[in-house]
Amino acid sequence: MTDTLRHDWSRDEVAALFALPFNDLLARAHAVHAAHHDPNAVQVSTLLSIKTGGCPEDCAYCPQAQRYQTGVQAEKLMSVEAVLEKARAARDAGASRFCMGAAWRAPKDRDIPRVAAIVRAVKALGLETCATLGMLKDDHARALKDAGLDYYNHNLDTAPEFYGEIIHTREYQDRLDTLEHVRDAGLKTCCGGIVGMGESRSQRAGLLQTLANLPEHPQSVPINLLVQVEGTPLAGTERLDPFEFVRTIAVARILMPASMVRLSAGREDMDEALQALCFFAGANSIFYGEKLLTTGNPDTERDRALFARLDLKPLQVTETSETVHADIVVSCKQAHAESAA
Repeated sequence: MTDTLRHDWSRDEVAALFALPFNDLLARAHAVHAAHHDPNAVQVSTLLSIKTGGCPEDCAYCPQAQRYQTGVQAEKLMSVEAVLEKARAARDAGASRFCMGAAWRAPKDRDIPRVAAIVRAVKALGLETCATLGMLKDDHARALKDAGLDYYNHNLDTAPEFYGEIIHTREYQDRLDTLEHVRDAGLKTCCGGIVGMGESRSQRAGLLQTLANLPEHPQSVPINLLVQVEGTPLAGTERLDPFEFVRTIAVARILMPASMVRLSAGREDMDEALQALCFFAGANSIFYGEKLLTTGNPDTERDRALFARLDLKPLQVTETSETVHADIVVSCKQAHAESAA
């Protein structure tokens, strides 16, 4: 099974994939995965919050929203030197991509040159660069591309019909417009969503359908499992069944065969067996390091040990190809909220 790239999936077709017997779904997803990727290799990214807290939006999952009492304090944009210190450490620990998140609704004109200087410096270290800064205008996207940015993360978060239950301060179309500006600038897109926010399976199918039917599949698709933070409206939400999360990974792999599917936020609460199932189902990217913006993440030693037990190897990106190759050992908003690109 080598499913071709499609952009015309119906909701019924996606729902039918979710409804497959669990083993049949995983077998199909793994076959698609192996046809398009090395099934024993995982791309490794590190995420840093370069501007934390104080966001004016009301995303119900986000500890960085200034209206919620979560203990996250607003901070200014980090200096180039401070970001470089973290980027060097990430590179030396085995990361091939460095993702930078800023808790803005949208960057102002004065912010772009400062972020561009950070991007140039990180790019010079030999790392792929990714940023998640909120809504992006077309000229801002072009400026970041010129600075050497490789990826821009802007998640759809959930299905169009469930979006209004989670966010009221921007429209779904605003997110689609930002993705269009990013594509038009020649940047790669990192775009996924968050599951476990109280949505139905049909709405999870709607999120993946929307992602797969974009004009271009996102090169990276972070699938975030809600990290419940006290003080946010979604704290106390009924937790998603772990096998339903694996199904979501598997369906994402089938719908977007060539994309990197990132096992993103929520890994801190996943045991190793669940993560192994996700890798088999088609996840081939992780965030690596102790934090996802403001929430926990498995530490590097635990990830190295898990990779060794599963005979997985990390991917190293070459400058001459969009394909990632393995030769060394090691999403923005839940990855942008804590996100999960």
